[in-house]
Amino acid sequence: MWQEERRQRLRALLATFGGVSIDRVTEEFGVSRETIRRDLLEMEQDGELKRVRGGAIPQAELREPPYAERQSVRLREKRQIAVSAASLVEAGQTLMLDAGSTTAILSERLAQLSGMTIITNSVDVANRIGTPDSLQDRRNKVVLIGGRFTVQPPATFGASAINEIMRYHADIAFLSPFGLDARSGATSYDPDEAEIARAMVACSKKTIMLADYSKLGVVSRVSYCTIDALDTIILDRSAQTHVEMANFKQKNANIVFATKRTA
Repeated sequence: MWQEERRQRLRALLATFGGVSIDRVTEEFGVSRETIRRDLLEMEQDGELKRVRGGAIPQAELREPPYAERQSVRLREKRQIAVSAASLVEAGQTLMLDAGSTTAILSERLAQLSGMTIITNSVDVANRIGTPDSLQDRRNKVVLIGGRFTVQPPATFGASAINEIMRYHADIAFLSPFGLDARSGATSYDPDEAEIARAMVACSKKTIMLADYSKLGVVSRVSYCTIDALDTIILDRSAQTHVEMANFKQKNANIVFATKRTA
């Protein structure tokens, strides 16, 4: 069976059943598991599907999990990323953080610095950095952007939030995307989240993207920042062997792999 014929049949199975199993496909197509894995890898790179354990699902089926769920997964990787991100910050800088679970963890590290001004639309970020020790003893400031409030995630969005962001000029925007792909850049599932991130990029001298390995090669509905526009991408160390790394290197992306230290 030729490769394009396999791909057509894989597309049909994805559309009909909402997913494919490597075991089932190898038996049905009469080819090796290595052949099917290679097909799925190439189709994922083309944005047609998302590989999962034992098979694949259509790219269109990807949905952002509830914020509470995102807070509890890959915590070690996110904490490592936060340590590396905080090491790039200088005392007294003005930072913008969007409403992601990784940026929320980063805010705990930033609360240990002094003289910071944090501009965010995230209630969680504001709460974590807005402790008495952070605000009073370390003289940090938190600006919680106003706007239309949502609970998934707990944050503000909409035109008024974007207009308020545009009033500020930050040293660094720290953003956590739904997906990060060398060709499509940083993407979000939610258009409102994408618009907030796009505004933060426009109002910051530098943009630093925070992503664990699960986000690499993922393309969601709305692109808001190209890889070329990013100053730094901070990834966890598990991402070193991810297939998307070769594409990032072709883009000459500035990649930083997170430290193993989380304390």
